[in-house]
Amino acid sequence: MAVAPTATRHQALISSALALPAQAVAAALRLLEEGATVPFIARYRKEATEGLDEVQLRAIDERRQQLDALDARRAAIEKEIDGQGKLTDALAKKLRAATTRAELEDLYAPFKPRRRTRATIARERGLEPLALQMWRQDREQPERAARAFINPKREVPDVDAALAGARDICAERLADEATLRARLREAYVQHGQLQVKKTKAHREERTKFDDYAAFSGRVKDMPSHRLLAIARGENEGVLQAKLEIDLARHQRFAASRVPVRNDSPWRRQLEAMVEDALKRLLAPSAQSECRSSLKRDADAAAVDVFAKNLRQLLLAPPFGERVVLAIDPGQRTGCKCAVLDKTGKPVAFATLFLVQGEAKQREARATLEALLSKHRVEAVAVGNGTHGRETERFVKDTLKETGTKLEVTPVCVSVSESGASIYSASEDARREFPDLDLTLRGAISIGRRLQDPLAELVKLDPKTIGVGQYQHDVDQGLLARRLSEVVESCVNQVGVELNTASARLLSHVCGIGPKLAERIVEHRDGCGPFETRQQLRAVKGLGPKAYEQAAGFLRIRGGKQPLDESAVHPERYALVQRMAKDLNVRVEQLVGRQALVERIDASRYRDANVGDYTLADIIAELQKPGRDPRAHFEAPRFKDDVSTLSDLKPGMELEGVVTNVTAFGAFVDVGVHQDGLCHVSQLADRFVRDPAEVVHVGQTLRVRVLEVDPHRKRISLSAKQAPRNQ
Repeated sequence: MAVAPTATRHQALISSALALPAQAVAAALRLLEEGATVPFIARYRKEATEGLDEVQLRAIDERRQQLDALDARRAAIEKEIDGQGKLTDALAKKLRAATTRAELEDLYAPFKPRRRTRATIARERGLEPLALQMWRQDREQPERAARAFINPKREVPDVDAALAGARDICAERLADEATLRARLREAYVQHGQLQVKKTKAHREERTKFDDYAAFSGRVKDMPSHRLLAIARGENEGVLQAKLEIDLARHQRFAASRVPVRNDSPWRRQLEAMVEDALKRLLAPSAQSECRSSLKRDADAAAVDVFAKNLRQLLLAPPFGERVVLAIDPGQRTGCKCAVLDKTGKPVAFATLFLVQGEAKQREARATLEALLSKHRVEAVAVGNGTHGRETERFVKDTLKETGTKLEVTPVCVSVSESGASIYSASEDARREFPDLDLTLRGAISIGRRLQDPLAELVKLDPKTIGVGQYQHDVDQGLLARRLSEVVESCVNQVGVELNTASARLLSHVCGIGPKLAERIVEHRDGCGPFETRQQLRAVKGLGPKAYEQAAGFLRIRGGKQPLDESAVHPERYALVQRMAKDLNVRVEQLVGRQALVERIDASRYRDANVGDYTLADIIAELQKPGRDPRAHFEAPRFKDDVSTLSDLKPGMELEGVVTNVTAFGAFVDVGVHQDGLCHVSQLADRFVRDPAEVVHVGQTLRVRVLEVDPHRKRISLSAKQAPRNQ
């Protein structure tokens, strides 16, 4: 029998679970199955989905994948049980009704192929009939019934051994009971207490996990970052943790699943069996499943934090297409400098030696002045790594002395180096700059990060950027998938200049991918710049579907078609031409002319495929074609007299930049090589549950120093208003 498409099978479930309109969900599922990407659907198929945004569409897609995986597992289980000849109509009905993986696995447990267990061994010794007598609670006395199964050759030397084997078989049968497994699992989730202590090997040592040396807490109320910290401590062999509940409360319910009769001669045997099943089989299994579930939830929360931070970092305000002098600070080998033109192309290099004596420093100042003057530099980007603050101070001092001599007065900006060394050693960097050493490539990357953070940061694996929380401890598949979605979303939200974008940047445009991106760059290099979006169709391997998905997110400035500079999709060019004709102007006269655009009567252009959503987007684009959604750039302002940890004093007020947001607070760069922590309780004068409510990566934040611990290199900060008496 043919399997119904996802849009039919899962529409009702997804619509109900996410509280979204059924028709919109069905349309989204259909488009996703046809190969449409989430950014494309969110931007260009709003009529079909009733305006669902990217967050809602990704939730639909994620739920669709989960349900597809559940269906696949259900089919595999049914096939396995049917192959054993044990698939009854009642069991099949239960399997079809299961809505979670745990329910399916509970139903499958009695039929699952096992490794040799105590019950397996007891069956091999011929004790299955005795176990059935025990389970049925026959009237025969247990000891008498067991004598018939004594067989030294089968390693059943006496009555006690026979009864023990029968109990093992019954215990396994009880542990496979779906209702009991579900109840115990829920008990661990709702009432489990996580007991943590240090391992014997580390008990007398000081470790970074000492806060959990004697920790106890209910897992239901435990924040994700705490669970991940404990899990890391376990993985490193410093901590050991155990999840506990009051098993005695569940023993009576477990006994009722047999059920044990008060007058049964087997009562003592069954009670011992129930206790054994709970402690030896059910509790460890339920505890393991609960901890796995808690880990998945903690992973999801941590990945969500990482994704939010990455989005803010990628959408940081760009300095723009202006000339930049980039400096990768260095002491022994000198500060490597690269001047980048407006497109990010390096046009000059130099090395400044700042700590090799006064003569070298005078020479460095002369070199810097010459570079600034000759290339009309508009900003100096200084990497924030080792020697960064000292280099920044040198640049600022030079600018103060020579500023009036320069035609353009540049701004000096501290730029994050996180991941720059990884990029400089990458295949991409070697291919682009085969003749440059690592430090010069690093300087170029720093300068480009200032010009356009998005275009440069997409060249890195997002995990190397350093805005995560326990990023190496979480599910790496989930992390990679979510971060890839964020990159895709940001790239397509901003749009990509087709004639200057790197292959790595192009690869994140909807419908393109790495191979097509390389072919686009090869075509551009071989045939010259694209003059229209339509010319993309000449790229080998770029078919109609890829063109449909990608075209609206690609920009061509100064091309033959004025709409190619905007986010208006080529499928709507004819509509815009109608609008221009109705106003008696050419399309190029309409684009960017707000007064003319305001005269458009949108109601005249509605039809079966074009509604208010699309018309509103088109009109907004005509008013401001290709508008960059990112905020205006403002350089952070660090105090010039604060550059090391020793310069900080409690009570000092500083301006800093948020570098990372976690579940427990925000890390802030105040210009001393060591980020300070503004705990969630210190982020605002009101109660804050989630730090992301009030701060984001890249935000300028006014903070006050609470405490400085030079030995542990820790800085405690507050964003609250200072008390009046201070």
